[in-house]
Amino acid sequence: MRHNKAINHLGRQSGHRKALLANLASALIIRKRINTTVAKAKALKSYVEPLITKSKDDSTHSRRVVFSYLKDKAAVSELFRTVAPKVADRPGGYTRVLHTGFRQGDAAEMALIELVDFNEAALASKPAAKAAKKATRRSSKKAAEAPAAEAPAAAEAAPEAPAAE
Repeated sequence: MRHNKAINHLGRQSGHRKALLANLASALIIRKRINTTVAKAKALKSYVEPLITKSKDDSTHSRRVVFSYLKDKAAVSELFRTVAPKVADRPGGYTRVLHTGFRQGDAAEMALIELVDFNEAALASKPAAKAAKKATRRSSKKAAEAPAAEAPAAAEAAPEAPAAE
């Protein structure tokens, strides 16, 4: 039975697993999107999200803590310079796991894991959806009354032209 065994060991011993997750996290931070197995993606999600939360506070201590997990100077600087400012107002949920099918060789279930705020396609469609939503917010009753109310006001404001004789 698996009582109280929350961590997926990924078929590896602890040192190998830590190195694997550190390398996957560094690749995710630098490339913003990687393709891996579903099990590794889920393990990576719980590994990298606390690091992104830690990067919101740009202090020497938090940089050292994150470096102790990632062990990659380029990934740490990318995390604190690029990723952290973009996710500063997000309260969590920095990554997204999308299932992509099965691998040809061993039929392993594959997934795409990406940083949410760096998906340009999703961000491009988001403002368009908001604009359309705001345009349709007005009730039809108010829309019908608004032009009718403006017409008498416009007639009163226009001075009457003198009669041509």
